[in-house]
Amino acid sequence: MGARGQRVKWWGDLCFIFILCSVHRASSQVKYSIPEEVKVGTVVGNVAKDLGLDVTSLNDRKFRIVSGTKDVPFEVNQDSGNLYVLQKIDREALCQGNGACIMELKIIAENPLEIHYVVVEISDVNDHTPTFPEKEQRFEIGEQTLPGRRFQLHSARDPDTGINSIRTYTLTANEHFDIDIRQSDEDKIPFLVLKKSLDREKRSRHILIVTAIDGGKPAKSGTLNVSITVLDSNDNRPIFSQEIYQIEVQENVPVGTSIFKLNASDPDEGSNGEIEYNLGKTQKKKVYELFELDKVSGEIRVKGRLDYEENDVHKLDIEASDKGQPPLTGECRIIIKIKDVNDNQPEIEVTSLSNPVSENSKPGTMISLISLKDKDAGVNGKIISSIISNVPFELKPSYKENIYSVVTKGFLDRERVSYYDITIQATDCGEPPLSTYKTLSIQIADINDNSPQFPENPLHIYLPENNAAGKSIFSVSATDKDMDANAAITYHLGGQVGRNYIISLLNVNSADGHITAMKSFDFETLKTFQFQVVATDSGTPSLSNNVTVNVFILDQNDNAPVILYPLSSNGSAEGVEEIPRNVNAGHLVTKVRAYDADIGYNGWLLFSLQEVTDHSLFGLDRYTGQIRTLRSFTETDEAEHKLVILVKDNGNVSLSATATVIVKLVEPKEAFAASDVKNVAKIDDDDNLTFYLMITLGAVSVLFLISIIVLIAMQCSKSTDYTSKYLQETNYDGTLCHSIQYRSGDKRYMLVGPRMSIGSTIVPGSHANTLVLPDRRNTSEESL
Repeated sequence: MGARGQRVKWWGDLCFIFILCSVHRASSQVKYSIPEEVKVGTVVGNVAKDLGLDVTSLNDRKFRIVSGTKDVPFEVNQDSGNLYVLQKIDREALCQGNGACIMELKIIAENPLEIHYVVVEISDVNDHTPTFPEKEQRFEIGEQTLPGRRFQLHSARDPDTGINSIRTYTLTANEHFDIDIRQSDEDKIPFLVLKKSLDREKRSRHILIVTAIDGGKPAKSGTLNVSITVLDSNDNRPIFSQEIYQIEVQENVPVGTSIFKLNASDPDEGSNGEIEYNLGKTQKKKVYELFELDKVSGEIRVKGRLDYEENDVHKLDIEASDKGQPPLTGECRIIIKIKDVNDNQPEIEVTSLSNPVSENSKPGTMISLISLKDKDAGVNGKIISSIISNVPFELKPSYKENIYSVVTKGFLDRERVSYYDITIQATDCGEPPLSTYKTLSIQIADINDNSPQFPENPLHIYLPENNAAGKSIFSVSATDKDMDANAAITYHLGGQVGRNYIISLLNVNSADGHITAMKSFDFETLKTFQFQVVATDSGTPSLSNNVTVNVFILDQNDNAPVILYPLSSNGSAEGVEEIPRNVNAGHLVTKVRAYDADIGYNGWLLFSLQEVTDHSLFGLDRYTGQIRTLRSFTETDEAEHKLVILVKDNGNVSLSATATVIVKLVEPKEAFAASDVKNVAKIDDDDNLTFYLMITLGAVSVLFLISIIVLIAMQCSKSTDYTSKYLQETNYDGTLCHSIQYRSGDKRYMLVGPRMSIGSTIVPGSHANTLVLPDRRNTSEESL
């Protein structure tokens, strides 16, 4: 059996004992007392016995309830007379009151018929909980209400009676309210009492719990939720969280950007707590131009363009007013610090500039002073400068920040670079960095540091002889890298006129360098000479340079061949040769000798037969002038033959001379006798001829030695390149220098100039002055 079953059994036994003990005997009625929680079926009492009826005839008697309270929860056993509980008893429903709950029953007993009365008192038990008519009760109390004010609460109801009814009310602990109970008849009426003033701003609503407690054991209770709304009064002014706000705004913030939102608070509610924001009336005019304030939201927006460089701090006084009557006002100040952004390029200012700059300026010479500045601040205004062009200049910082001097870092040369564009770059350290460029155009001033220069030194001039006197034969030209007066050149002849008579024959134009020959030159008299031309500029001090001019006179064909043999007489050359009639073919009859003062082709002589009596008898070597027999003589051949020989040079317009040789044929004896006489005469003739040849060769040798000495002197005094240059003129178009020919061994030699004939050979060591001609004669022939 469970705990509940044990409790039910215990209550049944207890009720049964209570009923037995509560029976009142009477003649006509009996009274019972039972608790309302008695169980259905519980016997309240035996009516027959309790009424004192005759039990002997009990079996014949019948009992029944005929009247009483409606819906009687009891029944009587008609045979035994036991009164028992028919249904669950609800005392509060049966009695509907707080007094004693008594039920009077009318019972009829038969055999004999009797009417008896049974009174049943139902005693109360604490089976109901106190309840309030509503779960929640609401109050609205102004925060200005004074302490002591009372507010009636709902009263609780408890169907139980007596001690089981409501005994007291309690209230949850709080600092503002207390509970007071007023007794009215049997009812207790609770009141809510304000013991401390309310503050809506601290607590706008209070939730309290009122508890009604009955007197049962154990006691039962019911609760009432009390909600108190505190009504506002305008007793608080708007308050900002700070008296002074500091914010930072970048200067490039766009117009219309919200930079701050005010949030003042007012503990009041309704119109008392509605806040309106306004700018103070004593602001600077610039503040109203740069900022605007939304009255409702308290949002501050940028109205104009901010500029850190113009003003880096703005102060705004703000008022916040509620809409109470009268309105209350709160104040604050907003300090807006403008944050610099890199929106300004560096500036380069040229404080001083020296222009032009002399090219002899030493390294480190200052040419310009510049100053840099940047309107930005911090790293945005920190400037790094440099020269970005490749120039011989550099920046030197001065004792003061952002002041620099532009100085030379190397030597200048106007002739190499006459001006410079110095590009200076200034870059700040912002992000991103901004740069500025400044270009200084510097002209380099000339000094007279360059002497006139000739394009070639020495100069070689080849001048044909017989030039026209008084006409320009050539010109010299020098250049000077300097400019203006430092490059203005004048010319004059160098050397001492008294020691070099050649110079007296020349004249130079001081302005253009044209050289004029005052006389006509003759190759046969003068083959080469040398002089100097000096070029002087007009600088201060002036500089000069000279050039050596080597003049080579070129031969022209202005000399006709001269017959050396046969000897000339009365303007004609004629000789007689006697030969034996019995000579064989190839016999040397004689040799025509000739000389031409010209050289080269002009002096290259060719021999030819102009007239001959018998072409079959005699032959003439065109190169050597030898006359030989072509065959043996016969008896029929004439005794005397005439040969006219034409000697012609190889000039463009050739010149010539003629010689006549008379050949007489004699008998051998006569020829032998005559040969002795002729040998004597021939010896004399040969002596004369040898004398002329010695004079000629001596003159040529002297000229050759003079030329060698001049060349050696030029090499020693000037440059070793002179000889080499002279030798390297392989393409020079000149003429032969002399026509004197002589034989040594199996070669013939001729003094020549730079131009050589085809087939000629240079003798080593001759400095191109000797031409070797191949010998076109037989080696057995005699030589001159």
